[in-house]
Amino acid sequence: MSRFLLVLLPLVALITLAADLPPADPFDTMMDVVTHKRCMNCHPSGNKPRQGEDSHLHYFNVQRGPDDHGVAAVQCGTCHQSKNNDYSGVPGAPHWGLAPLSMAWEGLSRAEIARVILDPEKNGGKNLEEIVKHMTEDELVLWAFEPGVDNEGIAREKPPVSEADFKAAVKAWAANGAPIPND
Repeated sequence: MSRFLLVLLPLVALITLAADLPPADPFDTMMDVVTHKRCMNCHPSGNKPRQGEDSHLHYFNVQRGPDDHGVAAVQCGTCHQSKNNDYSGVPGAPHWGLAPLSMAWEGLSRAEIARVILDPEKNGGKNLEEIVKHMTEDELVLWAFEPGVDNEGIAREKPPVSEADFKAAVKAWAANGAPIPND
């Protein structure tokens, strides 16, 4: 019986400690996704998207183009369709393309990214409600959680937060007034 108690007491203590931990900060949870390569690869600071687990420049000299969907001969939709192609490894989601240059996040801190997200001059005129809708319902954003496989059939890395937790964090962050911590 005493051996049982020796094993049980530390477990009870750990469970109690875990229950006393505050929930993760919604901002940090949200930014764990936003700053992951699944998002950052298409929010470059220049005119060339990145790709892959190592975020290398996109193959075939793909460039932004005038409407953020590539240049004439290499439009995003030439290869990227409305869903992942597991045969070729080409990722896909509706309206595949780069984020506008005004929404470039590469090289920015989490706080700077959040300020860009909230700035209607940069985010396409979205208010907070529209930002939440975009981040929690847009199929291109949500593609990050089902990124398919690469050209070798290897599953792409997903963000470190589940889709459900990301959506909850975005909504909680907005409900709290979208606070941005200091850098």
